[in-house]
Amino acid sequence: MAEIPADLRAAFERYEAAIVANDVDVLDASFAPGSETLRGDGAGLLIGFDAISAFRGLRGGVPAREIERIEYRPLGEDAALVVSVSRYAGGGTGLQTQVWQRIDGTWLITAAHVTPRAQALDTSVWRTVGSPLWQGAWEGALAGLTVAVKDLFAIKGYRIGAGNPTYLDGARAETTTAPAVADLLRAGASLRGIARTDEFAYSIAGDNVHYGTPSNGALPGALPGGSSSGPATAVATGQADIGLATDTAGSIRVPASYQGLWGLRTTHGLVPRQGMLPLAQSFDTIGWLTRDGETLERVADWCLSYDGSETTESVRGASADELPWRFVVPREVMDAVEPDTRVAFEAFVAGLDVEVADIGDLDEWFVPFRTVQGAEAWRNNGDWVSAHPSALGAAVAERFRVASAITADDEASARRTLEVLRTRVRDLVAGAVLIMPTVPGPAPLRTRSGERVDALRTATLRMTTPAAIGGLPAVSAPLLTVPSTLGPAPVGVCVVSREGTDIALVRLARRLASRLELS
Repeated sequence: MAEIPADLRAAFERYEAAIVANDVDVLDASFAPGSETLRGDGAGLLIGFDAISAFRGLRGGVPAREIERIEYRPLGEDAALVVSVSRYAGGGTGLQTQVWQRIDGTWLITAAHVTPRAQALDTSVWRTVGSPLWQGAWEGALAGLTVAVKDLFAIKGYRIGAGNPTYLDGARAETTTAPAVADLLRAGASLRGIARTDEFAYSIAGDNVHYGTPSNGALPGALPGGSSSGPATAVATGQADIGLATDTAGSIRVPASYQGLWGLRTTHGLVPRQGMLPLAQSFDTIGWLTRDGETLERVADWCLSYDGSETTESVRGASADELPWRFVVPREVMDAVEPDTRVAFEAFVAGLDVEVADIGDLDEWFVPFRTVQGAEAWRNNGDWVSAHPSALGAAVAERFRVASAITADDEASARRTLEVLRTRVRDLVAGAVLIMPTVPGPAPLRTRSGERVDALRTATLRMTTPAAIGGLPAVSAPLLTVPSTLGPAPVGVCVVSREGTDIALVRLARRLASRLELS
């Protein structure tokens, strides 16, 4: 076996030391510049030096480890394959595979693949998980599918954690299972596990200071979107087939867009919310995340037309034909999206029967929504927050601080404004379907900057609140691809229709997807 050249070994050892120390400058200097450089791991593939550098700058270092074995194979005079085995101080081994090329006299990495040490449980995604954790019925419309349940739902024998370890420690085991969970189990789906949420579901970024931020299954190095971050990542990475989630102001739609998933926010009040920890009851809804439209339709068909109640009878047997093939694009939303998203969306809707309509300044929607949401969030959780002043992450603590200052007059005035806006948006969907990008653009890079996350939250909520205010069903479907720093990224197309047409809306979204596939 050939011996690794001294200058290549020195370059390898310099790179390994930089990984452990998280010396980003040395890491960047170790990779070949240009658009052809590759780096892959279990989360996905990064293409190009810029994408790899952006990922490196946000990932952080790795746990202490030692290289216990190096295998070298020359691929030519100025190219080599290096495979190394690392042993971690905390136990376990990992594997690094690299292609090095000597460019202008310097050895640089042109392709790398990392296999990390085996991890029994990704605690940023799961609070608890099994195979399955709870077996559903052996037969049924959803037999064979697995469910990741957002950590806001009651499951008999388990506690609700709400994304906060202090809250989990003080919670009691639930004596019954929430209807939304039981309904899926009755249809044959099995519970894969309880998945993470942003603290008290009071965020849409997907970050959690206590448990870590789940990976983005579609765009390595990007935020996953929240507050249904755990279920979304579990579904996007193939660890579950269905994510049972909640959407108050976009907590299903945003992670669906960021991770290339299908997501349905149901008509407000259509799915029973018993056994679900509330954030803001005026807007809280239950819905689902899936990797494909067919599965989402199966779930909606079962859960929304299953029990024959008066509410669900209104959607039993609904078809896409019941919704007009006529679309309205809100002008103000299009003005708020990023340029690349706008280009991709306009290309997508070309040829559709589309009308552009004014819905009013987006802050006119966002400000009263935020006021009522904050007032209800404080009523629901203020006593606990006051009793545990140091238990929350800084960003969520600040939201509760602002919420605590909302007066009864502030809330009453905001509710009067919301009534006008609710009528406005419902009039828009009386004879058409709203269509728009789900969010301003692709999932942003992970960042430790609270200011940047908060700016992202505000920009996104300005687009997602109209459907929430109207109490309307909304589907985000992964129908756009736009460039980003990390490479091609998914962006959802959101369709919104009149209340009670949830199944019809899913089928219409699937027709839109079929149209894209045929183009």
